[in-house]
Amino acid sequence: MDLALWTAAGLLAAVALAGGITKTFVPREKLAAAPGGGWTGDASAGFVKSLGVLELLAAVGLILPAVLGIAPVLVPVTAVCWVLLMIGAMITHGRRGEYALSMLNVVYLGIAAFIAWGRFGPESFTG
Repeated sequence: MDLALWTAAGLLAAVALAGGITKTFVPREKLAAAPGGGWTGDASAGFVKSLGVLELLAAVGLILPAVLGIAPVLVPVTAVCWVLLMIGAMITHGRRGEYALSMLNVVYLGIAAFIAWGRFGPESFTG
């Protein structure tokens, strides 16, 4: 179980890192023209960059606290925050009729929920 949780956290951290780098450093106009990025055309540049920074923090929060042994409870807390972020993403994509992207968000939400359940419950870092 511990290996599955680490794998899930690593996968989700990679997704968060990629999305965070893109949203933080790629211009909003370029994101809006990319497949799946149409929603950024309706949002302010500051909002998109803020989401990018949150995703970068999520990438760190899913791995680093457990690796360093400093406040490892932040791992499941970060996973819960990711669940909330994915709910917002599903609503946004659903309103735009982008149902395939909404389903991808459901997958990410499921992975985050698994991490939160596992790290708050049977495989918590506190024993």
